[in-house]
Amino acid sequence: MFLWGTIVNGLLIILGTFLGKLLHRIPEGMKTTVMHGIGLSVIVLGLQMGLKSENFLIVIVSLVLGGVLGEWWALDDKLNRLGLWLERKIGSNGKGSISQGFVTATLIFVIGAMAIIGALDSGIRGDHDVLYTKAIIDGFTAIILTTTLGIGVIFSAIPVMLYQGTIALFATQIDRIVPTLLMDQFIVEMTATGGVMIFSIGLNLAGLTKIKVANLLPGILVTAAAVAAIYFYHQMA
Repeated sequence: MFLWGTIVNGLLIILGTFLGKLLHRIPEGMKTTVMHGIGLSVIVLGLQMGLKSENFLIVIVSLVLGGVLGEWWALDDKLNRLGLWLERKIGSNGKGSISQGFVTATLIFVIGAMAIIGALDSGIRGDHDVLYTKAIIDGFTAIILTTTLGIGVIFSAIPVMLYQGTIALFATQIDRIVPTLLMDQFIVEMTATGGVMIFSIGLNLAGLTKIKVANLLPGILVTAAAVAAIYFYHQMA
């Protein structure tokens, strides 16, 4: 079943959220310190990912043009409105913003190479090992995020499953159409571009900035277009 890895990923995010909910009764001072620790860890993770680029100009262009598109489309506002809608439907229990938990967790779980690589492996070869590994990482991350951001983290499982499930569903067609070298180059630059976004999330979690990271998400599409343009330019040269 080519969607099994994606399903397991979503289930472990949900399980991690429930486990994190059991640990929410920690003192506020401890929550603040834990949140800063999470933020610093995410900053380091993003920095490691960002340094993987083989052509950092692509990363810069992707973030600039992606930011323009994101602001134009108001992605951050729309994602937050969705979170606030969930908050109104379910009701906030004062243990953290449902909107903040949903948006932050969604960005962390969706941005990154493992989601794409794992979904492609699931769809093409029926190999779910990468998504199993991602599921374990996401599950533990969900526990930590829920202790500080609240139950909203659980709703991030929905976009994660939709995103990875769609890639897995069309994996065979993607593999047939996209040359292996082009896909490898895209994964490298997408990882670096996503790493800068992860870095920004870490700064937000640490309380150092308030960057609208969701508005940078179109940068992934710009990365794909830039890498493809360079690849086909070299093929024709």
